[in-house]
Amino acid sequence: MTTSKAFALLFTLLIIFASQWTIPVAEARMCKSQSHNFHGTCMSDHNCAMVCRNEGFSGGDCVGFRRRCFCTRLC
Repeated sequence: MTTSKAFALLFTLLIIFASQWTIPVAEARMCKSQSHNFHGTCMSDHNCAMVCRNEGFSGGDCVGFRRRCFCTRLC
């Protein structure tokens, strides 16, 4: 193997390994609170999110076996 081929192989491996490294990013915590205005079984995350936005939250999800609407916001 010539030196130029060895260098090309080494460079390619370096690029592959460098692409696997990630820089840790701090994530904000997501706080959840059960919706006060959503009534009934939560069947759609979209409907839950719309009710939660009217309550002043950033969104909402249907959660659990009983399918309750929980509103979410950054803590």
